[in-house]
Amino acid sequence: MNKAEKIEFVERFTGEIGSAPLVVVTEYRAVKVADSNSLRRRLEAKGLKLEVVKNTLVRRCVAGTPKEVIADQLTGMNGVIISGEDPIASAKAIREIIDPKGPIQIKFGYFDGVVLQAPEVLAVADLPSREDLLATLLSTLQEGPRQILGVIQGPPRDLLYLLKNYEAKLAEQQAGE
Repeated sequence: MNKAEKIEFVERFTGEIGSAPLVVVTEYRAVKVADSNSLRRRLEAKGLKLEVVKNTLVRRCVAGTPKEVIADQLTGMNGVIISGEDPIASAKAIREIIDPKGPIQIKFGYFDGVVLQAPEVLAVADLPSREDLLATLLSTLQEGPRQILGVIQGPPRDLLYLLKNYEAKLAEQQAGE
């Protein structure tokens, strides 16, 4: 890669890594080309991107950003997985695709301002998705008014049952006479 290509790459990769809510760094040593290409295709199908980048270029891309904290942990051959818009779905896809006993291993990740170790990256996949959280929020917001409505409807409903029972008792007494 010549200097102009490196500058162009750093600009592009800085934007990608800066906008990604989840970044996962993988150990990328002794990986066969076929395994690498297969992994790349499977990740791209899930909306993720895998880049094998020199550590110095990654350090330049994260310099001056909140993700700068990952620069100290970049050692050896690394692959950088950049998530799509939904970090939880991306973590689930990573857990599904990357074999813990395979040639590519998760080293660490960055999520929500925190550097995560490999088990913690996989734990992100257990969090509820954005849609699940929104559904829970909506049901929680609806529950209060629903309970208030039940309380408001209670006395008139109870009065109606009382009157119906009284009417049935009067009808029973008239039938008995």
